[in-house]
Amino acid sequence: MDLLDRWTALAGPHTRHIGTELDTRYGEPHRRYHTREHLVAVLDLVDELAGDAAHPDTVRLAAWFHDAVYDPERADNEERSARLAARMLADTDLPPETVEDVARLVRLTTTHAPGDDDRDGQVLCDADLAFLGAEPERYAAYAAAVREEYAFVPEELFRAGRAEVLTGLLALPTLFHTRAARERFEARARHNLRTELALLGA
Repeated sequence: MDLLDRWTALAGPHTRHIGTELDTRYGEPHRRYHTREHLVAVLDLVDELAGDAAHPDTVRLAAWFHDAVYDPERADNEERSARLAARMLADTDLPPETVEDVARLVRLTTTHAPGDDDRDGQVLCDADLAFLGAEPERYAAYAAAVREEYAFVPEELFRAGRAEVLTGLLALPTLFHTRAARERFEARARHNLRTELALLGA
């Protein structure tokens, strides 16, 4: 099933124009990591973790929109993506409360800090951060892709900013919130983060 078919299976054929725009956005040439491949990976993991979600289809919709707006020179991409979701989904037959929750979930990917009782938020955040627990070779490719997206940032500034991000992640009591994701990704993710941090300081 290609991406557009996957969208229409979720949201209905009458919303195909929305799926087409989202597909185009994830294919923007300036993206190196926040691409269609990342979207598919997040959608696949949401499917795997769907049993932990209260509203799996709401999480799937949020996954589609979570990086819909991506400009590495701005710090408000999640907010802009949430607003895009609210605007585009308002023209569908989805209940207003569902549209609001999609936007809420998209905003949550700013911090990846869902509440203990936010099952939908936990699933989306775990799916979005699963790349941290990839095999070392894939993680290295991810880190290289991030550097390409921030090619406009001088090396010294990039290293300092990236180290701050990695240190913040390592300081969290847990990176993953669902048991399945924690068991599968937590240990390897922390190893990957510590390795990248050491390389940045080398």
